[in-house]
Amino acid sequence: MAQIYYSDRQIDKIHEAGRVAGQCLAIVKDMVAPGMTTRKIDEAVAAHIKKAGGTSPFLNYQLPGKIPFPATICASVNEVVVHGIPDDRPLVEGDLVSIDCGVRLNGYIGDTAWTFPIGKPSAETQKLLQAGKEALYAGIKAARPKGPLGEVSRAIQTLVEARGFSVVRDYVGHGVGMSLHEEPQVPNYVKPGDMLPLFRTLLKPGMVFAIEPMVNEGTAQVTSEDKDWPVSTADNRRSVHFEHTVAIRADKVEILTLWDGCENPL
Repeated sequence: MAQIYYSDRQIDKIHEAGRVAGQCLAIVKDMVAPGMTTRKIDEAVAAHIKKAGGTSPFLNYQLPGKIPFPATICASVNEVVVHGIPDDRPLVEGDLVSIDCGVRLNGYIGDTAWTFPIGKPSAETQKLLQAGKEALYAGIKAARPKGPLGEVSRAIQTLVEARGFSVVRDYVGHGVGMSLHEEPQVPNYVKPGDMLPLFRTLLKPGMVFAIEPMVNEGTAQVTSEDKDWPVSTADNRRSVHFEHTVAIRADKVEILTLWDGCENPL
């Protein structure tokens, strides 16, 4: 797939979709509590997207060998890293729930994710959450017009591993705009053999992509069943997931999925 470069007008359209996606996470923040279910969260997000005139690019999304994705959001609890399917299990004190939300509006897509603690997080949980959030911010700050993509990957990996956690290798950030998954791929780590292509890829005006570190408490390895969607940590320890869609403008990097309750690191 060739790299797509969006005009300023098109980026504004992606921003409109991203704003609705961010509003969905603000709704989720107000809902998460012991006793809440991810199915009810899914229903509330679906209602907001419909009211805004959008649709979910996740619902019925298809990959070879898997059933069409059956929900508006991905809701991944504790050891589930990504692609969790909403259900009726009540969330309990101490759980972590990662909500990944995409919105298609007027032909353009915004994509964002956040991990929320259920109840008051322990000091250990807070460290994991902080590492995931700050890894996202480190990646965003490392992105700059005409700078190398590899700096984004390196910034994320460096912060996460310095905190004693690991970054998932099997799933990466991605371009987004008219389709949910476009070029470029945005890894959250740098391997010696990958350094040259990553650092040769320059961030040019018009590029739009999602930066999304998935940070694991233990091993970076993950597992999933062939036909099922959820991806879990191989050691069953917890994972967190934070994501923003960003655009490279001529003179700056712009976050397109900000919402009330999350900081702007730029």
